[in-house]
Amino acid sequence: MAYSGPFQAGDRVQLTDPKRRHATIVLVPGEHYHTHKGRIAHDDIIGKNEGTVVKSEQGYEYLCFRHLLVDHVLSMPRGAAVIYPKDSAQILVEGDIFPGARVLEAGAGSGALSMTLLRAVGEQGEVISYEIREDHLEFAEHNVDEFFGGRPNNWTPRLGDLKEVTPEDIGGPVDRIILDMLAPWECLDAVRELLLPGGVFMTYVATVPQLMKVMEGIREQQCFTEPRAWESLVRDWRVEGLATRPEHRMNAHTAFLVWTRRLADGVTPPRPQRKARK
Repeated sequence: MAYSGPFQAGDRVQLTDPKRRHATIVLVPGEHYHTHKGRIAHDDIIGKNEGTVVKSEQGYEYLCFRHLLVDHVLSMPRGAAVIYPKDSAQILVEGDIFPGARVLEAGAGSGALSMTLLRAVGEQGEVISYEIREDHLEFAEHNVDEFFGGRPNNWTPRLGDLKEVTPEDIGGPVDRIILDMLAPWECLDAVRELLLPGGVFMTYVATVPQLMKVMEGIREQQCFTEPRAWESLVRDWRVEGLATRPEHRMNAHTAFLVWTRRLADGVTPPRPQRKARK
């Protein structure tokens, strides 16, 4: 699978019609894609540059581009809800996921965050993904393998419970830990042992009770900085001359993100000072 240049056999291509409806095909020489406006020959796309227009047998036009990561995440089969792009982007930046980093994630789900992390750490980095449910892990493995055209050499998916993982199991402490699970506060002892001093720990929780429990759990550990929590909201705009306005639908609450950093061994975090109420 190629990421740029002319289309090749095996590429995932997104076809967009004039009504902005999308369809995705995997290019196979000699094959056809059937639409309500007639067939589209894969051979009419193979060898062409991205951004080209292909016509069906009835002359209906479709714009052709390779699948982006975001397209794959939003269209792939799911065994569990995915971390949406707006939150994955926050994790990459706020979590400082750098090339060469060793990143541990737990709650691999359908593999959306796994793919994003693999892109960020590069070939010199490593992503270790734990999932407690076998069916969810199978979805993650299928989606990651399909996007990258095979199993990435720097990805280690594992079936297991993070609470039982030791540093020896993963070849030593890691630089970053990301959790996406129902009860992340149950894994804080493991996070303390598995994360290097100075490492960033982030967790993704959907509800206010989960947020409260994980924040208090982090504070009780006494080995992390004061945790920070937030959510991100994204709203598209329709720009059509004088009719420019916000879209009626928006990507509002998906989950809360919680961020903290591991302190050096033996260090107690300073007590947060809050302004007294008048």
